[in-house]
Amino acid sequence: MSRIDRLETFLQRVGDRPRVIVKITTDDGIEGWSEVYNHGPDLAISPVLSYLTEQIRGMDALRTSFISQFLLQSARFPPGAIGLAAIAAIDNALWDIAGKSAGLPVYQLLGGAVRDRVRVYAGLYSAPDIRELSDMTARLHESSGYTAFKLSPYRSELHARRFGLIARELGDYFGGVREAHPPEWEFAFDAHACLWMPREAVAMGAALAPNEPMFLEEPIRPEHLPAWSRIREELAVPLATGESLYSTHEFLGLLSAQGADIVQPDICVVGGLTQMTKIAHLAEAHYVPVAPHNPMGPLATAANVHFAAAITNFSILEYKPEPVTWCIDPYEPVDGHLELRPDRPGWGIEIDESSLGSDDWVHWERKVPTKPDGSTAWM
Repeated sequence: MSRIDRLETFLQRVGDRPRVIVKITTDDGIEGWSEVYNHGPDLAISPVLSYLTEQIRGMDALRTSFISQFLLQSARFPPGAIGLAAIAAIDNALWDIAGKSAGLPVYQLLGGAVRDRVRVYAGLYSAPDIRELSDMTARLHESSGYTAFKLSPYRSELHARRFGLIARELGDYFGGVREAHPPEWEFAFDAHACLWMPREAVAMGAALAPNEPMFLEEPIRPEHLPAWSRIREELAVPLATGESLYSTHEFLGLLSAQGADIVQPDICVVGGLTQMTKIAHLAEAHYVPVAPHNPMGPLATAANVHFAAAITNFSILEYKPEPVTWCIDPYEPVDGHLELRPDRPGWGIEIDESSLGSDDWVHWERKVPTKPDGSTAWM
């Protein structure tokens, strides 16, 4: 039996974002690794992890389902963003340990692979001019085989102009994007929950519809499910959301309301692989594919690869290429896919702990936009 002995955290960065890296070690020396989603305040994560570790120290590290349920039940009230991010980090590290203990890739512990490789799209997160975009996509296609990309729908300041102009500008822009690229390539648009009125989300979808986007992501906030039902009913393009939802219950509410064509849970947000798998099964029962939210580093990507390999209703994975010194062999796209590593146990990647010896921390915070009248807006 491998019992949980200790948990260590390392303050690092992935690109311009802070990231807490987690290592759990068992009493027989097996190490499991994960990374934490940076909700902020990120420096609050380490003490939360220390608190949770004291509750599970000495437990059998291979009882991933038991420990996940125990940590969820250890809180009097449902854990919020920071609590679930910490639980996810523990859960994901324990799955790495389970795979290494068995000498198998994690996806084999989930029932084996249902696909040979995992398709990815490149998260570009901006709306560059057509020529600049064409240069970017051509480089990504040539180097890694990408044929799918995600862009911002905003070509100008959203809160400073009449929305009809924003929508018209987007429609013209997407038309230019289509003309400049092969017709089989796919483009999604992430609205970052910046809109507030459902009718604006419908208008944005109408602007995109003639050129058939892969999906429109998170146009409005997640709280009011009837609004999502209305948007999906009126929208002529696939509607995707889920990065701001935390639990199986929230996803069940969204799915029951028929509020999304594609769900996008984040494996580092919802409580880890254990809860992520439950969400996928709920979505499958509603005929809804899963396209995980993953603007993360190599450890989160590795966890998503194993999830995607074993889940029948997986669609496509978000991928953000950000090299780091502490991961020697990250999953990297080949022909627009991440290849499985059947000969490597656990997550299938190696962490260079010597590169984690000194903090590589960067402060980052979201900037709340201001409208012309001085009021604030969603970002």
